[in-house]
Amino acid sequence: MNTQWHSLSSDETLKRLSTCEDGLSTEDVVGRVQKFGYNELQEKAAVSPLMLLIAQFNSLLIIILFTAALISLIFGKLPEAISIITIVIFAGVLGFIQEFRAGKALQALKKMAAPTAIVIRNGKEQEIPSRELVPGDVIKIAMGDKVPADARIIKCANLKVEESALTGESLSVEKHTSAIAGENIPLGDRNNILFAGTSISFGRGTAVVVETGMETEFGKIAGMLQSTEEERTPLQINLDQLGKKLGIFAIALAAIMSVFQIVQIVASGSITADKMMEVFIWGVALAVAVIPEALPAVVTISLALGVRRMVKRKALIRKLPAVETLGATNIICSDKTGTLTQDAMTIRKIYTGGTEYAVTGNGYEPKGEIKAGDTSVQKLPEPLYELLNSGTLCNDTKLIQEDNEWKIIGDPTEGAIVVAAVKGGMDIIKKREESPRLYEIPFSSESKKMTTVNKQGKELIVSAKGALEMLLSECKYIHSAEGIREINQNDIDEIYRVYASFANTALRVLTICGKKIQMELTSFKTIALEANESEAVRNDLDRLIESDLVFYGLVGMFDPPREEVKAAIITCEKAGIRPIMITGDHKDTAVAVARELGILKHGGALSGQELDQLTDEEFINSVDNTDVYARISPAHKLKIVDALMKKGNVVAMTGDGVNDAPSLKKANIGVAMGITGTDVSKEAAKMILTDDNFSSIVAAIEEGRSIFENIRKYLVYLLSGNMGTVFGILITFFLGYSLPINAVQILFINFIMDGLVAIALGVEPPEPGIMNRKPRDTKEGILNGITIKAITVLSVWIAIVTTFAYAYTHLFAEHPAGLSPEQIDAEASTMFFLTLLIARFFNGFNCRSLTRSIFTVPVFSNKSLLVNIVVSVVLTWFLFFVEPLRKAFGLVKITDIGEIIVIAAASFSLLIFGELMKYLFRDTLNKNSNL
Repeated sequence: MNTQWHSLSSDETLKRLSTCEDGLSTEDVVGRVQKFGYNELQEKAAVSPLMLLIAQFNSLLIIILFTAALISLIFGKLPEAISIITIVIFAGVLGFIQEFRAGKALQALKKMAAPTAIVIRNGKEQEIPSRELVPGDVIKIAMGDKVPADARIIKCANLKVEESALTGESLSVEKHTSAIAGENIPLGDRNNILFAGTSISFGRGTAVVVETGMETEFGKIAGMLQSTEEERTPLQINLDQLGKKLGIFAIALAAIMSVFQIVQIVASGSITADKMMEVFIWGVALAVAVIPEALPAVVTISLALGVRRMVKRKALIRKLPAVETLGATNIICSDKTGTLTQDAMTIRKIYTGGTEYAVTGNGYEPKGEIKAGDTSVQKLPEPLYELLNSGTLCNDTKLIQEDNEWKIIGDPTEGAIVVAAVKGGMDIIKKREESPRLYEIPFSSESKKMTTVNKQGKELIVSAKGALEMLLSECKYIHSAEGIREINQNDIDEIYRVYASFANTALRVLTICGKKIQMELTSFKTIALEANESEAVRNDLDRLIESDLVFYGLVGMFDPPREEVKAAIITCEKAGIRPIMITGDHKDTAVAVARELGILKHGGALSGQELDQLTDEEFINSVDNTDVYARISPAHKLKIVDALMKKGNVVAMTGDGVNDAPSLKKANIGVAMGITGTDVSKEAAKMILTDDNFSSIVAAIEEGRSIFENIRKYLVYLLSGNMGTVFGILITFFLGYSLPINAVQILFINFIMDGLVAIALGVEPPEPGIMNRKPRDTKEGILNGITIKAITVLSVWIAIVTTFAYAYTHLFAEHPAGLSPEQIDAEASTMFFLTLLIARFFNGFNCRSLTRSIFTVPVFSNKSLLVNIVVSVVLTWFLFFVEPLRKAFGLVKITDIGEIIVIAAASFSLLIFGELMKYLFRDTLNKNSNL
């Protein structure tokens, strides 16, 4: 309905919705269901699994391979056909599995909906399925309930709501019934509205439903999720482009050479069916030689191996192409709470007795000390003791240790006070046992304070904590360094000065007060019991307890940055990656944390309201110099990510709440939190951090860069080998020889042998200084100038040595008498095959680094390469010494010592030639080594 419900009073809201506190009638409900529909999320029709599977086989490379298999089948080449089809199906199934697991974010969002709701209809309370709620329904909510729809609060008592799934902020929000002036107020500030999918953490209330289904804030997120297209990764785009180019080249080359052969046959006047079949088989072999059949499987497997390595670095990849995307990332949009910070409120400063104290240590681990200046406080001064004593007693939070990790059970703000007390040497468990609570005035959004009465020894101790403006007016005394005395204006001025200094450094400031009640224990207990029965007695007792308090002091706390994040930010700077903070927290707090971490470089910070005031052009221009976004809505996040991506950036976006899901899906690489993240955010993301730590993103980017560099290495390896084979075939053809290698032999090398070596290159350790380079330009393509140069040079040399080995058998080798030309051709073909195979083994060592000499790369730093080459040698041995295999592949035994020496020398020369290439082109290689 797009009404600013927060700006209306309770009565105005009821009137606008034509309802009342007794709820709707049955007739009203029927009409509204027809008008507004059911209170549920609508889902677009999904792609069927069958269509998803078929989509895996619609690339040009796959079509060419299928065509090659069909031609092989027509001409009775069953081994070739089976080999090609097996490769195609294997790669397609891998792709289907990955995509089928994606796209479950909306289902996870649906699971967050409340199954039932307590509603007032026809003046009576009843429980109904939440999908049957309509605008105008009056609902009742209490602690532990999930909110079933967006609703305007009309009555509440001490109501707190946990909205982290929607806003990203972990602290419970205090709710009230008063109208909030202003339009486009951030969700986190609409404290008179309940949002569907959030949870009631304390208190109870009554509210009128204002939005249902897709019109709720959750519904809007669902709509954005379904309308947001996932961006294809640079690797997917580059591989598609490469596949098309190779496919077109393969078809063109095979067609041209086939036509050339047919012309020769026609010119010679010897056209026969057998010769035409040979032409087709020759064309298929040439096409197969061009295409790196192992590439789809090798890319998938190497990315999967990269995923395994990333798990060890606390990053879980959900979608394989995201591994490579990380390597191109140049912007990280990070949430603040829990990712850049510890999500553990910590007291940093204390003011009491006229002295300002610093508290060391971060998080909930009670490790640290309280210091006055540079001096550690060994014995707590009386004012400081009273402040921590009252803060501990007026407190329901427990500090525990589980699995060597300190945690709190309760409110983070109270947890910070408990930890500070322990740092001050207090035994809080013993203190609470010795000081039982007798009475409590609970916190409320109206009073903004909490007060307790405890029995401590023979005394009755009042302890209060809350907002300064609510407690200072109740203070008649102050605990100075000299003792308790009446408070004066100078004291008040000093308190406000300290409060301002704390607040200006983005500390959350809490006031702590207390006193001793001069009353007999039995008398107090009697009055407390009466207070439970009489509101008048309770009000009188509350006034007695909360009057003439002693001001103990102020505590300033904040959520500290993670210790390791500063180092990660510095690494980002060196790596050319720009971190941006996007948070639902207040602007001052966000700026302070960003400044401390070193994120605030360009000096720009925008709130959600400021962002709304910008024109589209102004906003697009602002993203280049804005480092911090605060009080941001889901739509804002999506807008920010979209603007950054339109400017050509590769954007990683972190998030843990439902509100983050659309932007996580939109970003090049969505990063969800594994600990605090909702199922919705995890399903929308491509990567999950198992430790919720920003530094793990940076570690994952390093892995991503390494993986992309390794992809380039094995592309150089695969394509130089394939093109070397093609050039060798062409050279032998123009020299007048027959086809030197058949399609099955090519497939064996391309898929089995090359696959094993390429997979090993995929796990090559990162090059030194990989995080001291700028992110690679995604427009450059997976094959840049230097890789094309390396492929060209290496492939030419492979063609030369394989052709030489083939020609050697025809021109120089000694053959037994009576050997037929066909047998000599088979021997020459075997020479070509073996030289090509072993040369490509040595080429694998060449490609371990495109810039460094292989003799400077530690031999055992990639054990997989050594193991896989040994496996390849064993498979080759079987190929030659198991007679049925040898015959199936059209090979013969090589026994001539001269031929064996030629194979060894020709193959090994590739390693020497590779070293020469690196030496001659080293300056160019190093200059172009940036990812």
